[in-house]
Amino acid sequence: MNEISTSRDAPFILVPPRRTAIPMVVASPHSGRTYPPDFLARTRLDLPALRRSEDFHLDELLTDAPDLGASLLCATFPRIYCDANRAATELDPGMFTEPLPPGCDSTSPRVRAGLGVIPRISAAGAPLYRTRLPFADAAERIRHFWMPYHAALAALIQAQVAAHGACLLVDCHSMPGIAGLDPPDFVLGDGWGTSCAPAVSAAAEAALRAQGFATSRNKPYAGGYVTRHYGQPARHRHALQVEISRPLYMDENRLVPNDGFAAIRAAMTDLLRTLAGVAQDLARSAGTTS
Repeated sequence: MNEISTSRDAPFILVPPRRTAIPMVVASPHSGRTYPPDFLARTRLDLPALRRSEDFHLDELLTDAPDLGASLLCATFPRIYCDANRAATELDPGMFTEPLPPGCDSTSPRVRAGLGVIPRISAAGAPLYRTRLPFADAAERIRHFWMPYHAALAALIQAQVAAHGACLLVDCHSMPGIAGLDPPDFVLGDGWGTSCAPAVSAAAEAALRAQGFATSRNKPYAGGYVTRHYGQPARHRHALQVEISRPLYMDENRLVPNDGFAAIRAAMTDLLRTLAGVAQDLARSAGTTS
């Protein structure tokens, strides 16, 4: 999963469990690196600048998830082209040649920041496009990439709830190195306690701290659309966002893995193993309360 592609690939890669399935889904919505040629022709930025918005090779840190019994879902399209961690309606009216259709959310904080479902700027704040886009372009991206990804994710979660009574979604991301004293290595986002049972966040935090990592809860990332939309603990659907500091596993300037890559992959496997146990506990609890 480490190549750069400019072809129109499938919108996601799904790796099923390699052993008895457990009620857990692991997802990487921002590690996609298929850059369509028409997008590259329209953007002001070169490919290295675009790639700085990726969750660089995060999918490769998660490759042991199916060995634990979890499904692994990874987007193939880059977030700078279409962001799966935004609502499909979060669109910036200033980006398009036509008015937005009714029902679009053009006032969300993410849209105002230039980071809607079709981003206006890069992660570094640079404008992406030379001219305004036809709205049909945004609609096609959402239809071909965003919708299939979320259809697959929703189906995976529903299948686990149907089979086990509950499901834990671990939505994985990476973050730029945070400056300052004692920056976190991992940020755990649970929507300030609303997207999963307290045991999920507590177990993840304990597992990471036992490995010597510094953690933070919800600051500065409390969870995006995926966490907020799919995390419904009252319906036995739990979602936790995990943000990994990129300097732990990559050179942010050269965009290559660093010497810590293998260790962080092992750390993620250990974290997912812990969360697999929590997911199974949640399923047993759901069975006694349903």
